[in-house]
Amino acid sequence: MLGSYSQPNNKPLFGFVLVAKEDDSSTGALKKPTDYTLVYTSNSTKIKQDKDGYVWLPTAPEGYRALGHVVTNTPQKPSLDKIMCVRSDFTEQCETYSWIWGPQKSEDDKGFNVFSIRPTNRGIKAQGVLVGTFLAYVGAATTSTIPLSCLKTSTINNFSYSMPNLPQINALVKAYAPIMYLHPDEKYQPCSTNWFFSNGGLLYHKGEESKPVAIDPNGSNLPQFGSNDGTYWLDLPSDKTNNERVKKGDFKTCQAYIHVKPMFGGTFTDLAMWVFYPFNGPGTAKLGLISKVSLGKIGEHVGDWEHVTLRISNFNGWLWNIYFSEHSKGQWVDASMVEFQNGNKPVAYSSLNGHAFYPKAGLVLQGAGDIGIRNDTAKSNMVVDLGVGYEIVAGGEYLENEIVVEPPWLNYFREWGPKINYDVKQELEKLEKVFPLLKEIEDVLPNELLGEEGPTGPKVKNNWTGDES
Repeated sequence: MLGSYSQPNNKPLFGFVLVAKEDDSSTGALKKPTDYTLVYTSNSTKIKQDKDGYVWLPTAPEGYRALGHVVTNTPQKPSLDKIMCVRSDFTEQCETYSWIWGPQKSEDDKGFNVFSIRPTNRGIKAQGVLVGTFLAYVGAATTSTIPLSCLKTSTINNFSYSMPNLPQINALVKAYAPIMYLHPDEKYQPCSTNWFFSNGGLLYHKGEESKPVAIDPNGSNLPQFGSNDGTYWLDLPSDKTNNERVKKGDFKTCQAYIHVKPMFGGTFTDLAMWVFYPFNGPGTAKLGLISKVSLGKIGEHVGDWEHVTLRISNFNGWLWNIYFSEHSKGQWVDASMVEFQNGNKPVAYSSLNGHAFYPKAGLVLQGAGDIGIRNDTAKSNMVVDLGVGYEIVAGGEYLENEIVVEPPWLNYFREWGPKINYDVKQELEKLEKVFPLLKEIEDVLPNELLGEEGPTGPKVKNNWTGDES
């Protein structure tokens, strides 16, 4: 045992905690603790409980680290045989992640709280391994004061030995790929990149704006690699009829573009599933009793990349978490807490106009109280099974003896839309004269709602090599 497991009791029991066995005792990889310190007891806390609880922190021998707590229901210290500590060079620094519990969540970080923990350094080359334990702590837990560590794999930069092969990846996609619902009022649908290019998408070059170039169906004539230096950008067709037609997209051609990523030292596989929209529609606000206030052109831009990420355990192939990208941020949701359809397939809702992904249908407000930017989601007849017609576009280097050919458009690192041709600040000021309450949410408006340029593609995002959040 490396530590106990903890989760909130307002959701189904769903989680894991790693255990360890030493193959060769001469390496001294594991050692018993020398003592325990009582971190917390609930015997004087006025809460509903089956029995008193006691949370103990193991005292690790010199050169070793504790990876988790021991929880008991008696005041006697646990046996030293109850848990093992790990040699320091097999461990890595960890950080608190989500708050699990506390008798009273402390706003000033002075009370007792329980947090999940994860490796501090996370990404496709990071060696930290998620153990599944938790941190019980009194006061503000900073990275330097956390008394626990995570495991570390000894492998550097190559996790192909623990990653699924290509047939297994395809099986996982078909089993777990989300069912995506567009809002019934959605005018700006997703489409394939091939459809966008073949239907008149244009490449512009700075200084030669009068001579845009038609884009090959697979993007083979797009400039490759480099940096987003403002010298190139994409746009909709220049003639009005095709411009309006392509702007609306065609969800029937939509396909997911999948990036296969090793996470937590190759113990998990992330399947980042990217979806392209030719156009992001205007924003809408809710201002108290005024349910819907159009923000005019604010929020509109050409080119919109959104994604959901499936996090799958390489120990057993189970789906553990799903990441829903929501504008410039997003959220991880346990698989036990999402809506499923057709067996194992989670449901993802694309918000009206803005196309942020959410796990539940309804209204999500970005703002404060009943004032904010609307993110409306609902089921409709516009449905996309992301496990049909998908394309694995990256990640072959982590799949042993497998080759994944990256499409040329993936290595186009410039903007997928032009700089917008209106003054966002001026537009806001006009609206605020009519709706003064808008001033209260100006500071929390999503970056892309106020952005003046089209977005970059998936490979330029920080989460391409790092974790989602």
